[in-house]
Amino acid sequence: MMADDMENQDRHNGAEAEVPPQAASSTAGADAEALAAAIAERDEFKDRLLRTLAEMENLRRRTEREVADARTYAVTNFARDMLNAADNIHRALESVPADARASAEGAFKALVEGIELTERDLAKTLERHGVKVVNPQGQRFDPNRHQAMFEVPNTEVPNGTVVQVVQTGYVIGERTLRPALVGVSKGGPKPEASKDKPADPA
Repeated sequence: MMADDMENQDRHNGAEAEVPPQAASSTAGADAEALAAAIAERDEFKDRLLRTLAEMENLRRRTEREVADARTYAVTNFARDMLNAADNIHRALESVPADARASAEGAFKALVEGIELTERDLAKTLERHGVKVVNPQGQRFDPNRHQAMFEVPNTEVPNGTVVQVVQTGYVIGERTLRPALVGVSKGGPKPEASKDKPADPA
């Protein structure tokens, strides 16, 4: 009797342990679907992470560029206003005839030297803040840096060469603060290919 009960219990346990093939197939299918869903979710999160990292890198670069531009060009308006003072100082020196300047003595000589010193000091101060003079005499005309006021017939220099500077120009960083006012040659030979590059600030 005891042996029969134990045999029946073993059969019952064995029946519970056996999984029907249909149930095993559906369980495997559910596991495969869950795995595929998990992989798809992982790929989506990975894609989002990579996009976010790329956006953050672009934002960092853009911010660095904007900060650098702000440092370089923060004084633009002030520098543009100071150009009038620089022009007036230069005009004051030009108004003194060369022979009078050469023979100047006493207080007049000290005045001329003081104005020259002021002009040099102002130019150095502007340059220290990124403002440089553009003096394109003899260079090829660059519409980004120069403004043509008139043409000068000249067959000895290549066509489009700056032959006269009416007013010096200025750049700040890579930008034109004020274009140089120039006279440009015409009637000469075509410029050489090597001179096609825009003129650098002098």
